[in-house]
Amino acid sequence: MKIVTIERIIDRGKFSQSAAWRQIEQQLIDAIHAVDWPIGSGLFTLYDEPGKKRGMGSGVKPIKLMFMEKLSVWGWRLETPVSISAQRRPGPMDATFPVDEKLFCVEWETGNISSSHRALNKMALGILKKILIGGVLILPTGKMYQYLTDRVGNYPEIEPYFHLWQALNIEEGLLVVIAVEHDAVSTAVPRISKGTDGRALW
Repeated sequence: MKIVTIERIIDRGKFSQSAAWRQIEQQLIDAIHAVDWPIGSGLFTLYDEPGKKRGMGSGVKPIKLMFMEKLSVWGWRLETPVSISAQRRPGPMDATFPVDEKLFCVEWETGNISSSHRALNKMALGILKKILIGGVLILPTGKMYQYLTDRVGNYPEIEPYFHLWQALNIEEGLLVVIAVEHDAVSTAVPRISKGTDGRALW
C-alpha cells in the first residue's frame, strides 16, 4: 500500500521535532507499506470493481486489521479505552503508544464520513485536554474510495474541514491525516471480504 498525502492539521510545540515522533512516524509508514493484498504479494491490489452495491467491491475492516497486527508487534496497544470526555466515554482508540505521561493514538477509518469527524474530534479533544500528545487518522484517497464499501470516510470529504481543527487553541500536540491508496487494481485477485456490523457493511 502506498501513502499519497501526510497532512499535519495541528503541529504545535516541539513534539514533531522529537525522537519519539520520528519513531512513531516511521512505524506508521512501515506498517502502511506492509499492508498487501493478496497477503504475501508485496503489493496492495484491489479487485477491479466499484463497491457501491451490496456484494460488490472490497471491505475495509480487514485492511485495518492487517495494519494493526503490524503495530501490535512493535508494542502498540490495540483498542485502548481513553477517558477524554467526562460526560460520555468515547469508543476506544484503535491503537495507542505511550509518550512520557501521555499517549499517541492512531485511528484507521472503517466507518462513514461522520466517523471520520468523530475520530478527529476525539483526538483533538484529547490533545486539548493534554491526555494525548498527538494522533493520526488514516483513510483512503478518493481514487481508492471508489473500490471500497460505499460511503466509507475518505480524504476529499474530510479535507474541507481541516481549518476547523487548525483554529483550536493548542499549545503542544500533533494531529495528522494520512491518505492511503492501492498500488494496482486487477480482476485476477479476490475481493477483500465484507463483514456485517448491525445492518451496515464494512
